[in-house]
Amino acid sequence: MKYFFFLMIVALFSCETPEKEAFDVNWTKNNSSELNKNLAIQEGINIKLFLEMRKDWTLTQTGSGLQYFIYEHGEKDTLIHPSKGNIAEIEYEVKLLDGTVVSKTEINEYEEFKVDNSDIESGVQEAVKKLTKGDRAKLIIPSHIGHGLIGDLNKIPPLTTLVMDIYLLGIK
Repeated sequence: MKYFFFLMIVALFSCETPEKEAFDVNWTKNNSSELNKNLAIQEGINIKLFLEMRKDWTLTQTGSGLQYFIYEHGEKDTLIHPSKGNIAEIEYEVKLLDGTVVSKTEINEYEEFKVDNSDIESGVQEAVKKLTKGDRAKLIIPSHIGHGLIGDLNKIPPLTTLVMDIYLLGIK
């Protein structure tokens, strides 16, 4: 038994713990800018490839990068668009570029949100202000105005472009 304890003590003290490797964390604003630029370029390429297969979509692009296409116009006699503080009532379906449906309203249901005063993606906030009651539109929402760097922590991965079909039911 003495030998057993002796061997255990020798084994315990003879084990070396490897020294932790020092990481050179010399990240600069330049590195961040370059990374963001490269991510934006790759996302732009992915969007272009997606749109190559949808030549019939006549998209308008805004300064933020949102692209939208109103494919069905609603009420012709109104030019009222939702604005800050209005409640927008919408039906929607959100997909990834590969066609995976990640979110949608249930049949005969809709979602309400306060324009510019809710946690709805800024790309959707911007797009809904371009619509009038009854309009149906396709949206291409780049990640920086969608769910951004972390996704939705569920079905939408980080840095993901969203394709949204939206129907503006009403404005309160």
